[in-house]
Amino acid sequence: MAQFQNQELEYMINDEYYDMTDFADTSVEHTNRFNRSCAADSMDSDFEDDFEQSKPKTDTSAEEARNGKDIQGIPWERLNFTRDKYRETRLRQYKNYENLLHSREDLEKECKQVDEGHTLYDFQYNTRLVKPTVVHFQLRNLLWATSKHDLYLMQNYSVMHWSSLLRRSKEVVNVATPVLPTLKYPGSFSRSLSRVQVSTMAVKDDLIVAGGFHGELICKYLNKPGVSFATKIATDEAAITNSVDISYNSSGSMRIMTANNDALIRVFDANNFSCTDRFSFPWSVNDTSVSPDGKLLAVLGDSTECLLADAQSGKEINKMKGHLDYSFASAWHPNGHIVATGNQDTTCRLWDIRKVSESLVVLKGRMGAIRSIRFSADGRHMAMAEPADFVHIYDTESNYESGQEIDVFGEIGGISFSPDAEALFVGISDRTYGSVLEFNRRHHNRYLDSVF
Repeated sequence: MAQFQNQELEYMINDEYYDMTDFADTSVEHTNRFNRSCAADSMDSDFEDDFEQSKPKTDTSAEEARNGKDIQGIPWERLNFTRDKYRETRLRQYKNYENLLHSREDLEKECKQVDEGHTLYDFQYNTRLVKPTVVHFQLRNLLWATSKHDLYLMQNYSVMHWSSLLRRSKEVVNVATPVLPTLKYPGSFSRSLSRVQVSTMAVKDDLIVAGGFHGELICKYLNKPGVSFATKIATDEAAITNSVDISYNSSGSMRIMTANNDALIRVFDANNFSCTDRFSFPWSVNDTSVSPDGKLLAVLGDSTECLLADAQSGKEINKMKGHLDYSFASAWHPNGHIVATGNQDTTCRLWDIRKVSESLVVLKGRMGAIRSIRFSADGRHMAMAEPADFVHIYDTESNYESGQEIDVFGEIGGISFSPDAEALFVGISDRTYGSVLEFNRRHHNRYLDSVF
């Protein structure tokens, strides 16, 4: 993956790759007017973090959206251009980051034609009381829902809990101050850490695991005080922890797998946090995910090929060939037969692991790489997020031919379905309009909701 040393934590996306207000066909003064108008509406974000806590009017409800309010609260009526005009300019000027040059013409022919005019999830609420942040432009798994009302996200140096029911946030872990592990085990390499720039995160069964920009690993059980385990797993300063995955092995024991730039996947026992294995690969590993039965491992990295490996031994089982650039996202369908991979070639490919000679379906984003992929727990829907502006939801039972496009403005820090598949959360990382959007699953018999 590309290496960029970050000089500040808040809003670290380099303007070289994406600038929300960089219009080539408008004057500098026009751009400045846009910035001033946005700032007048929500004030400077540094000040807003403190002041807006007492101003829930910055949030947007479903009722307000139905009455014409922009779901992000952007005051288009006060600007000198319309939302449609701004979208048109963004689509024209956005530069997708690519490591490898490739022809898009042939790629287009492979992609499935999808009717994205459906509404699978209805907009429910948008809050600007929490603001997801991103530390590396290629890593976007920083948002995890543990229920329909409970969400965990990264905001600057804090792991935050957001309750959509109470409309309240709470700091869970502060990684700016020294992180002192509370548990010590024989043979454990646990150590104190400070000022960790969290690059990736996973939450499962009361366990939060966070990976750092300089190879750190932090583990905390939500039902226990303090941080249980912290260490630096990679000695190379450039060995970013790109991905973390929490799963169960065939014997039912919980394990943690980390993917790093040093071309290693490390396996940790979640009970005592000992490193039980290391799997080596020929390139930097950008993402890894374990199949539902705990037996297979999807391995993606600085290669056009994606690998299937044995989760116990790390031995390569098969190659999935078709992508044209490096991959950074994967997810397994609950049935365990389908794995989805997201790539900088702007596509998501779905593979049947019983026959990986060719991909089952190729889905294409609107303008950028596919940085995050999630399946709902019931397998009915799949969501994929681009680096900015677009999240796509697909009906898997229609063979991915029908779907929904969520169209917003800003870098996307992560997406997450709730475990019951009833909610979908989208994190927007932006100086002014950083927020969390909540969508609720649409049911055909919604009128029954009013009965209960």
